[in-house]
Amino acid sequence: MLLTISADRSSTLETPSDLGFLLHKHPAKVQPFDVYGGTAHVFYPEVGDDRCTAAMVVEVDPVALVRGRSGARDGFALGQYVNDRPYVASSLLAVAMGKVFRSALHGRCAHREELADSELDLTIALPVVPGDPALVRRLFEPMGWAVTAETIALDATRPDWGPAPLVSLSLVGTLRLADALNHLYVLLPVLDDAKHYWVGDDEVDKLVRAGSGWLAAHPERELITHRYLVHQRGLKDAATQRLVELDDRPVEEAAEETEPDVSRPLVRLRHDAVLDVVREFRPTTVVDLGCGAGALLGALLEVRGVTRVIGTDVSDSSLSKAAKRLHVDRMTERQSERLTLLLSSLQYEDDRLNGLDLAILMEVIEHIDPPRLPAVVDNVFGTMRPRRVVVTTPNSEYNVRYPALVAGGFRHPDHRFEWTRGEFEIWSRSVGEFYGYTVDLRSVGEHDEDLGSPTQMAVFTELTTEETA
Repeated sequence: MLLTISADRSSTLETPSDLGFLLHKHPAKVQPFDVYGGTAHVFYPEVGDDRCTAAMVVEVDPVALVRGRSGARDGFALGQYVNDRPYVASSLLAVAMGKVFRSALHGRCAHREELADSELDLTIALPVVPGDPALVRRLFEPMGWAVTAETIALDATRPDWGPAPLVSLSLVGTLRLADALNHLYVLLPVLDDAKHYWVGDDEVDKLVRAGSGWLAAHPERELITHRYLVHQRGLKDAATQRLVELDDRPVEEAAEETEPDVSRPLVRLRHDAVLDVVREFRPTTVVDLGCGAGALLGALLEVRGVTRVIGTDVSDSSLSKAAKRLHVDRMTERQSERLTLLLSSLQYEDDRLNGLDLAILMEVIEHIDPPRLPAVVDNVFGTMRPRRVVVTTPNSEYNVRYPALVAGGFRHPDHRFEWTRGEFEIWSRSVGEFYGYTVDLRSVGEHDEDLGSPTQMAVFTELTTEETA
């Protein structure tokens, strides 16, 4: 099987041969690598002033694929030894990419990080890929690829036999190389709809890593996760929960994006907006109230100056997932001292949360029954009394932009209410006035002149003694 990656000269890539830096493979060498089921060879058939092309040929040994397998019902089935695996791009190619291009997949480039972060003019070619043209386009076009998928005849001498279930694929686009490789790493096994090794929980980790930033809002996310995880529903559900990164609850992205911006879905914009506030005010202690599976906690730990991060939730299961997500069991003693996960309810006082620098309520208040909201507010602003509080919640006026929503419906079945901008402003200013906080109202996401933004944010800052006097 063959994969070629071409980079054209541009303002970003003045020297196309710099593709070798990104792939960590020298253009002047032919390098073999032992991979699962055979050998991968990397070489550069084209190195010019205007274009550089890297190629990877994977020689698959069908016998090696089945040698040593246990539990096969028929170890001598002819199909195990005579098949299309040596020729058709499949999960075997994705596995080879994961080993041979590991650093490039992770977006690392020693001494040239600015190159790894740059978008390049790329052309990717795969002569034989499983699937039909319509499916291939549905999978790749949402990420910005111009897709050419041509069917392959089953037998050129027998046109009456029709096409094979294969296509010749070409992708053209301007993307980071790491993003392009991760698209292939995920979608080749999806097109193949098969894997040649045991699929367990670690595959969920791989999918979440490779799908970060684009898979959560992909219109074919359900199909992708279902096939990538070989139709194991438990794994698929686990991956979905982690991909949406929102309080361990299914997010309403089907309703949240009329034309999904898969590079920066709304959930990511919310996270970025909250992190911007954290960087702006430089707190040392931060609590994420209702942290769910811990989607925000890892990023908070990386903010300079933050010495302690607390995540709270009413669900012990969610906290266990957060611990697993953050690899708490592998943390050093110093790292673990900075992170605390607490089983705690917003409706009850918890002395462990008093007097912190900043508290975050990201997409939380709309899940609280309105009669119980005043108790939660009093607990957060009156008892915990952090120096600052960040609250985000949906803007109901923006819901008309989501055709998947029934008129008057909420973005999530667990929402108890959704406020307009006016309602949120009245609530925020009344809370601030009663408890002694100033209020800064902000927008999150694309702004519409008539409807506002999809998410609204309030940043509360505690008044000083002089200001309250």
